[in-house]
Amino acid sequence: MPKFGVIVFPGSNCDYDCYNALKNILSYDCEYVWHEDQDLSGFDCIVIPGGFSYGDYLRTGSIARFSPVMESVKSFAGSGKPVIGICNGFQILVESGILPGAFLKNNSLKFVCKWTHLTIENTNTPFTCSIKPGEVLKIPVAHGEGNYFVEDHSLETLITDSQVVFRYCDENGDPKPLNNPNGSVHNIAGICNKAGNVIGMMPHPERSCEDIIGGTDGKLIFESVFSWIESN
Repeated sequence: MPKFGVIVFPGSNCDYDCYNALKNILSYDCEYVWHEDQDLSGFDCIVIPGGFSYGDYLRTGSIARFSPVMESVKSFAGSGKPVIGICNGFQILVESGILPGAFLKNNSLKFVCKWTHLTIENTNTPFTCSIKPGEVLKIPVAHGEGNYFVEDHSLETLITDSQVVFRYCDENGDPKPLNNPNGSVHNIAGICNKAGNVIGMMPHPERSCEDIIGGTDGKLIFESVFSWIESN
């Protein structure tokens, strides 16, 4: 069975949510990985969870990028294995240079915690391969600096290379500006690297894996990568 590793930084607060979704809800093999550990050889997928790593006191993800485990994550990703960064995990991947771009404060200058709808722009990644083209997912966000930014020429590259994976939209899949919770350029909610094996997304799929808390669309993200690993 594929084995998932959930990295834990000082200040992480969604590590247990990810572990619970993978281990207890989906019954996958999963272990925590302390940020000082560097051996990822026993894992098939790495999850960098949300939270406030190091309190986000300097800049979101800017201190966590120096944790010893991140060099191992770079090597893990470079070998083609799947990595997903969720919320603060996305910010850490950007700060580490594994994914392009930068993050700004939400355009409202307020913390945003709400359900959002996502349209799937690329179904050819390990984390979206089991999702039907055109399917709209309902997954919540919870962040204060989720405003993803790249310059125009970099945005064109992301679009051309199919690196935009998720966009905020309405329930019908229309990415209207009014459905953008943070001001992200092009309504971007998630992107991947050029190889497609590393994804960063601001919405929290681990918080949408049970009907009792509002929906189960997040399970599709984890079920996709599980199937991808087994078939590869």
